[in-house]
Amino acid sequence: MTEVFNYTACRQLSQMIFAIIFFHSSEYMLAVGIHGKSNVTLKSLLISKNYLLAMMLCFLEYFVEIVLCPGLKEYWWVSQTGLAMVVVGETVRKLAIVTAGRSFTHLIKIYHEDHHKLITYGVYRFIRHPGYSGFLVWAVGTQIMLCNPISTIGFVVVVWQFFAERIPYEEYFLRQFFGREYEEYANRVPSGVPFVK
Repeated sequence: MTEVFNYTACRQLSQMIFAIIFFHSSEYMLAVGIHGKSNVTLKSLLISKNYLLAMMLCFLEYFVEIVLCPGLKEYWWVSQTGLAMVVVGETVRKLAIVTAGRSFTHLIKIYHEDHHKLITYGVYRFIRHPGYSGFLVWAVGTQIMLCNPISTIGFVVVVWQFFAERIPYEEYFLRQFFGREYEEYANRVPSGVPFVK
């Protein structure tokens, strides 16, 4: 039991740490490659106090549960489902960034710039906000991968709420920039975040 427990904890924690490092380092490299180093900050990469707090709380939950109820962490199929979600979410988000190129920004643009184009091909053909959708799947997947029931629910609620507020705000400006073209696109392609029109 102890060997399985140690192996499970090492595997889950190493997958989580790798997922976080890979997500942020690849995000940074892509952002720098597309927008230049002087235009990329921690704020633009969405690393906030709230994000750091959420990550600390999820690790705290993990360690408390592994001490008090280690059997909770041994549902390998749950953990592997979370790992699959992490990979899918990461892939969708990075496809969004690469496909949109300079039109992808971490901060909402409130003024139209010449290089800002409406992207409706690639992954954007299927969902309007693949970067948000990918992040939602990735974030929730990290908690399922750790078999963290409390943080899973917390991440679903908090990340969904963040995008439910952000998407209408961003789309207000997209409608200003692209008018009828964006209206038609929005009418035929879902947002990619459940229950957010």
